[in-house]
Amino acid sequence: MGSKWRKPKLALRLNLCTYVPRTLEDSPPPSSERLSDAALLSPTNWDSRPMTPTPSSHGLRLSKSGSKSSKQTCSICLTKMKQGGGHAIFTAECSHSFHFHCIASNVKHGNQICPVCRAKWKEIPLQAPSLDPLPGRGSINAVGWPRNDALMTVVRRLPPPRRDLNRRHIVPLLQSPEPSVFDDDESLDLQPVFTDRSTGNKNAADYTFARTIEIKTIPEVSAASRSKLYDNFTVLVNLKAAATIIRQDPRRNQASLPQLSQTPRAPVDLVTVLDISGSMAGTKLALLKRAMGFVIQNLGSNDRLSVIAFSSTATRLFPLRRMSDTGRKLALQAVNSLVANGGTNIAEGLRKGAKVMEDRREKNPVASVILLSDGQDTYTVSGSGSNQPCPNYQLLLPLPIRGGDTAGFQIPVHAFGFGADHDASSMHSISEISGGTFSFIETEAVIQDAFAQCIGGLLSVVVQELQVGVECVHPSIHLGSLKAGSYPSRVMADARIGFIDVGDLYADEERDFLVSVNVPAESSGNQTPLMKVRCVYKDPLTKEMATLETEEVRLERPEISGEAAVSIEVDRQHNRLQAAEAMSQARTAAEQGDLAGAVSILENCQRVLSETISAKSHDRLCIALDAELKEMQERMASRHVYEASGRAYILSGLSSHSWQRATARGDSTDGSSLVRAYQTPSMTEMLSRSQAMLLGSPSAQRLVQPLWPFESQPDPRKWVVYLHIRHESG
Repeated sequence: MGSKWRKPKLALRLNLCTYVPRTLEDSPPPSSERLSDAALLSPTNWDSRPMTPTPSSHGLRLSKSGSKSSKQTCSICLTKMKQGGGHAIFTAECSHSFHFHCIASNVKHGNQICPVCRAKWKEIPLQAPSLDPLPGRGSINAVGWPRNDALMTVVRRLPPPRRDLNRRHIVPLLQSPEPSVFDDDESLDLQPVFTDRSTGNKNAADYTFARTIEIKTIPEVSAASRSKLYDNFTVLVNLKAAATIIRQDPRRNQASLPQLSQTPRAPVDLVTVLDISGSMAGTKLALLKRAMGFVIQNLGSNDRLSVIAFSSTATRLFPLRRMSDTGRKLALQAVNSLVANGGTNIAEGLRKGAKVMEDRREKNPVASVILLSDGQDTYTVSGSGSNQPCPNYQLLLPLPIRGGDTAGFQIPVHAFGFGADHDASSMHSISEISGGTFSFIETEAVIQDAFAQCIGGLLSVVVQELQVGVECVHPSIHLGSLKAGSYPSRVMADARIGFIDVGDLYADEERDFLVSVNVPAESSGNQTPLMKVRCVYKDPLTKEMATLETEEVRLERPEISGEAAVSIEVDRQHNRLQAAEAMSQARTAAEQGDLAGAVSILENCQRVLSETISAKSHDRLCIALDAELKEMQERMASRHVYEASGRAYILSGLSSHSWQRATARGDSTDGSSLVRAYQTPSMTEMLSRSQAMLLGSPSAQRLVQPLWPFESQPDPRKWVVYLHIRHESG
């Protein structure tokens, strides 16, 4: 078996595997030819048109599409090249072509390497300092973006070592100084982007947009005899964020629902903080660039993006800029120029990302930071030792994004731990402190799906600054506890009023909180009033505050009552909280070296859950929890397995359950996984876009499926390895 996997392992180590091409040819490719980072990022390689299969006894050809597309598209600015179009075109000795202005700007910093094939050029284009940008074309400074020489590097091929023929020596050049204050963000476009697809109407004034909260309250039993009293009676508070759109029909003077309309959404200020340390070199960086390309292409013209790249130090690639057509091109160009080198300084990357948010002159309604790293910070947080048994991960977070009990989480950091070597504890702490989520990306090809799920939520925020208030009605009833996961909650001194600070909600996102109260015996009367719930929130577009209040929650009190059945909705949430508590206890045991004890905790939780009402009713969430607990046990099979993936898998699960928000866990974004709790329709739609881009056309799936030896349904993220095996083995 070992000999069969020798070639794929060697391919992964040398980064020879490539993404599935758009065309198939008969002859096998040269072993040294592969898609470059630029070709992977270019949208020309995202084409989803049907592929035309050609029979071949040698397997699938993998690499020619990159060269073909590079002759039609400038791989620097990612726009089409056309002879006679008024733009000078430079064709290098390796036969790849670029706009003269783009490549001249690139090589003037000393970069003599082809961005597509990495061949070293002997002849390079030079541009006089006085030459103006070509008419109709945007230079790197087209919208006032400062030049950043740190993006340009000199790549020199040294005499290859005997054991690694592909290693490159990367010498970063000096970077141009950044401004002391990042107040150079692009001005906002305050006009909402909206189109009624049924009528083509773009006038938002003809419509009424309602963003509201649906509140449900469910007691654990609907009735209890008058003589019975409870010390810990549970009421479920269910919230769901809803966004509806109504078209005003002036002819009938009444409202009607438009067909297939797109609700205007709150625009986003997004800062991505990306690890480009030496460990990210090769396929990792190429797939990160492709994932960032997907993010850039799916942001709207009112959304703004800034990218921070960090290794030993951090660099702001460009300030907050709207993702208009020009903004997208320049953002793609900047991301495509990244080169991996150096150490891992997460704290410096976050400090610079927070500074972008803090110094901006204008603010979009939604703001968030995405952090990705595959290593451990070696500059700010020292490892555990005799003097410091527990690292202080708060040192990684700058003050502006730490949040607080009263101020709430203004800038959540959604952290993505990449691979087996990242510090899952620090990434989880960063997200937990800031109010974001922690996702575990186990394999490199899942980066894009994980990003897609995250931005699918960020691009659908409909409620902000949500606060839930609970007030007891009956004079003898007092609050016991508010089970709200990671959301800040507090009960007032008189135990009559409690609050939960929820913050932002995505469209169709739900939150479930369990409120416990005491219920006294009732001497007379057919009902006992328990409590009422009030929600206060802000509409992110209108900035208006709204308040919703439910009717009193009442418990029926007949004189004599049989044994009432516990509500399955309440039981389901009890199971979720019990599973999350078991995960936390198992993680504590595992960190103390007791893996057998950790597995025993998870097994006991499984047994308890299997006897509950929701489990016997085959509730989907209960089934998913059981599968998740089983997966965690398998990832605690040994200390090595736990260190490599078990810790990160558990922490991403805890993050998901404590915030009730979807996270990536290994390959959990795959549609066949049961661990899909909390995914919203907008997340699912963005995931579908990502996977459709990776999968390609239906004809591509039909082509590969008969060859796939492992699964009935091929996973496109595994094509990278399998197609390489297919080609090598013939």
